[in-house]
Amino acid sequence: MKIFSWIIKDTSIDFMKARKFTYALSILLILASIASICLRGFNYGIDFSGGVLIDVKSKNGPVDVEKIRDELSGLKLDELNLQAVGTTGEELMIRAQANNADEESQRIAVNQIKEILGADFTFEKIESVGPQVGKELKVAGVLASVFAILAISLYIWFRFEWRFAIGALIGLFHDVFIIVGLLSIFHMDFSLTTIAAILTLAGYSVNDTVVTYDRIRENLQKYKKMPQYDLLNKSVNDIFSRTILTGITTLLASAALLVFGGDALRSFAFVITFGIIIGTYSSIYISVAILNLFDLRAVPSEENVNPFGNVQ
Repeated sequence: MKIFSWIIKDTSIDFMKARKFTYALSILLILASIASICLRGFNYGIDFSGGVLIDVKSKNGPVDVEKIRDELSGLKLDELNLQAVGTTGEELMIRAQANNADEESQRIAVNQIKEILGADFTFEKIESVGPQVGKELKVAGVLASVFAILAISLYIWFRFEWRFAIGALIGLFHDVFIIVGLLSIFHMDFSLTTIAAILTLAGYSVNDTVVTYDRIRENLQKYKKMPQYDLLNKSVNDIFSRTILTGITTLLASAALLVFGGDALRSFAFVITFGIIIGTYSSIYISVAILNLFDLRAVPSEENVNPFGNVQ
């Protein structure tokens, strides 16, 4: 990573100059997210929608997906999705939901699928979730996300003076909202694993913002006569190499999961990969740029700030 450090050290980029353009870009992304969520909704996994998920592997070479779809189309199912997985073409993922969606109907559906596919396939994995359990998991997942984001929000509010807290909170909700919108736009699988990824993204985004804000507060004490616009730019440039190196390191790992992790990890890796890009962007062009709307010189000195960061 030394080569990256050499390339980007001692930068003097005017980040704040592009803030009006980035505001417009963020508003556009949020509007697109709202439109997709309202019109298209989410592609809920069996964690939330209920049903059965079956992974099979052919013993006779690549799978003819359309042929198997025709063979299974005679079953009385509310939902039937087939997807080839892996690189050899021998693996197939079947997601099905019986008409009544109760556990007995799901069990019958699995047996019927086994009977139709016969001995030409090995059944690698079978997962079944009842409709009631799916609804309970959906409610629990939403509540867990809301409480986690509220807890992060409270931490930010106590950690920083209110002007900083507002910028950090707007950046946090900006990141979460856009990544949820992207899940809808690209129709990615939305499951408990996806929620875990969203919460991971929220923590990453807040951490990135906190590091930048700490540098801004240091520079406010150090450069008392520097114009606020220049001070914000300097603060971002001071930690820019750290931001980029952290982002690249995490992005390499998440991109590897996205490409090679298979279908089970695809939605998780999708959220982390795009979330890193969005979170890095928002920490500069949303959370920091919004600070320029306030008079940060009104922020008290460090001696008059309690351990939580609020005015005493």
